[in-house]
Amino acid sequence: MTHDFATDTEEAQRLFRSLEGMEGMPPPALPGRGAPQLRALRRVYPGLLAAVTAGLAATWLSQHYDAPVMLYALLFGMAFHFLHEEGRCVAGIEFASKTVLRIGVALLGARITIEQIIALGVGPIATVVVGVLTTLAFGALVSRWLGLSRGFGVLSGGAVGICGASAALAIASVLPRTPESERDTILTVVTVTALSTIAMIVYPIVAASLGFDQKQAGIFLGGTIHDVAQVVGAGYSMSNATGDVATYVKLLRVTLLLPVVFGVALLVRARSNGAAGRVAPPVPLFLIGFAALVALGSLGWLPKPALDGASALSRWFLVTAIAALGMKTSFKSLLAVGWRPIALMVAETMWLAALVLAATLLVL
Repeated sequence: MTHDFATDTEEAQRLFRSLEGMEGMPPPALPGRGAPQLRALRRVYPGLLAAVTAGLAATWLSQHYDAPVMLYALLFGMAFHFLHEEGRCVAGIEFASKTVLRIGVALLGARITIEQIIALGVGPIATVVVGVLTTLAFGALVSRWLGLSRGFGVLSGGAVGICGASAALAIASVLPRTPESERDTILTVVTVTALSTIAMIVYPIVAASLGFDQKQAGIFLGGTIHDVAQVVGAGYSMSNATGDVATYVKLLRVTLLLPVVFGVALLVRARSNGAAGRVAPPVPLFLIGFAALVALGSLGWLPKPALDGASALSRWFLVTAIAALGMKTSFKSLLAVGWRPIALMVAETMWLAALVLAATLLVL
């Protein structure tokens, strides 16, 4: 005798496998499932869907309670950090925090024109260059005083001074390989992400309490917060004008990644007496896209509906990305390491903040 449940065994197994991955439905029978693009899509969509859902919830709360959507997205993401620990959501969360973020930042170029950039003057550029170079030097010197390697000082100083986790990964790729290299890189990424998250919440309060205007607040936020997403979140939580200025100043810091990494590679090559070193990475594509949209918008070659659409799409991408970044932020990981590396990165963060704050108050 044949029972109903016997004929549905295969379908039930597919359903339970789907529930284990938190999708709640059987995996779709897509044609050509073996194609690389479809395999990549199946790996990415659970985590991406989780980040989008957190972003939608944050947007709803922001619209109903008149609070910063970026902050809500960050807090929602941190509440679901366990999704990034293991399982099918990890790949999608990584995709949202990197690729979606870069696309969102690139689309922000539609909101900024060359006239706005020129209006800022040379002061922000000088402040950014001095801030990055002195933070690198500070990290290299203080790391020795704390009993840490000079390589870790350069790694952490570059992450704090330039663009957070992206700078850490780029600089680590040209530093000499040691048994501690991977641990130092992971520690730097985790710590700089946590510090950038704290700065995203605290620095707008500092800027408001000091009575900064929109330009001053944008320069302070863009010149001090580590990661691009947190700069965008902090800036646009204050105002659109502040967000535009903060984004431009932050991207000035990002442009220094290539010469810094190339310089570190040359120093490593010189110290190893001409041994082969790795080539510095190319200019980030999202930076090229940002610059292209700025140019097109400044020349008037893009119609206003296209610019408005790019701006709205950018906001959605960034809310999703910052929710994913929240999912990646783990304060528990910070407790598993010694205090010296964290103390160094906190000191570098305070140095950069004090320098940019002084320049904003006294010069800009």
